[in-house]
Amino acid sequence: MKKALGSLLFIISLFFLPLDQSSAATNEQLVQEIKEIITENYVGTIDGNLNTAKTIPEIMDMLDPYSTYFTKDEYYEYTNSINLSTTGIGVVIEEHEDGIHILQVIEGSGSSSAGVVPGDIIIAVNGQSIIGSSVQEVATLLTGKEDTQVQVTLLHEDGLTSVKTITRKQFTLPNVESELLFGDVGYISMSSFSQDGAKLVKNSLTQLKQRGASSFILDLQNNGGGYVTAAEELSGLFPKAKIAYLLEEAHASYEVKAVQQNIKFPINTRVLVNRYSASASEMVAASLKDQNAAILYGETTYGKGAMQGFYELQDGSYLKLTVGKFTGPKGKTIHEKGVTPGIQTTSAPIYKAHYDAIKAQYTNYHEQKSFKNVSPTKTFTVKFSQKLATSIPKGSVQLVSLGGDEVASTAKVEKDNSLVITPTILLEKGQEYMLLVHPTLLTPTGTKLKQGIYLHIAVAD
Repeated sequence: MKKALGSLLFIISLFFLPLDQSSAATNEQLVQEIKEIITENYVGTIDGNLNTAKTIPEIMDMLDPYSTYFTKDEYYEYTNSINLSTTGIGVVIEEHEDGIHILQVIEGSGSSSAGVVPGDIIIAVNGQSIIGSSVQEVATLLTGKEDTQVQVTLLHEDGLTSVKTITRKQFTLPNVESELLFGDVGYISMSSFSQDGAKLVKNSLTQLKQRGASSFILDLQNNGGGYVTAAEELSGLFPKAKIAYLLEEAHASYEVKAVQQNIKFPINTRVLVNRYSASASEMVAASLKDQNAAILYGETTYGKGAMQGFYELQDGSYLKLTVGKFTGPKGKTIHEKGVTPGIQTTSAPIYKAHYDAIKAQYTNYHEQKSFKNVSPTKTFTVKFSQKLATSIPKGSVQLVSLGGDEVASTAKVEKDNSLVITPTILLEKGQEYMLLVHPTLLTPTGTKLKQGIYLHIAVAD
């Protein structure tokens, strides 16, 4: 299991505060309108003399980096991006040493029609090499107006290259994805706080419970935010989260309640965050942490505790303006500081979260010392103080790929009272595993072991 990362910009929390639209305004009237809105609603420092500003760019330069002016078309593209809808060639990509690696091809997209497949690597766009370029730089080249074309040079897995002319189409990436991991652990990832984001998570929660999930992991890594209403609704899926956030606006401060739902995550749900979890993600993380409503794993979040509102201007353009600062229920500052998880991890937090979720099911087992930086060809030996029968009951030994499912392995009892476990395939570099040995193992007299064991395994990169 790996959370797919697309060529998307981080999105910040917002809510709509529309003004009445009238006839087209002159630039001077528009500048004056923006000044009035800022004077009445802006929360933050104005770096300059707002009264003497003559142009919109001059005004925007005085405000924080989250306050922006959008033309009507730019506003449309921005709101589409929150809902993970864009116009491009229809691929999910990541950086690669040879170029830009294609992780996923969206069904019905221009790339799909052109025969592009996952595993292809983009090495040039419109004849210009993109090797060494970032995902964001290449995404700018691949997106564009609908029905326009772009020429992409691909390196295939067989080492051959080809040039394809791909038509850009509008497509939407899946926002919420779910999976049932080993141990009946339900995994749900949410990429953006779209308008229907909390509803999609709720649907996944229901479906996973129906499939037998007894504990859950909610992944908000790399989620840059979106609609604040979705954050209020998501917090309401946790039984101990009564407050969504505290908000300080220009002229008032108040408490915002979580929107309570008719289905809930368990108390021991594990929530994953990282340095790119921003805004609405931080709002939810702080709410859950302050109210002990979930267990946070990962690293300190981005640190954007400012909320923006959208104001529709007289000519149909929009002003996005910082109108408030939010915190969790305990009032701890989030802006420029972030939210620090209770359990901080140096590797992917899914590994530790899944390990702990499985571990919680075997409270009477003994945890043994971890294997660290092991080779992908590693064979594991576990020694026992008593003799073991050579016959091993089915299911007595399980090797689990953390964040996924069981890995096939064989087990053999040696004469020195040790158990040798051999994976039937190479272990993945950088992946972490869990080894479970259940007390269904027998002694030569047919007696079961008194206690099972488990341990953590980390494979070297």
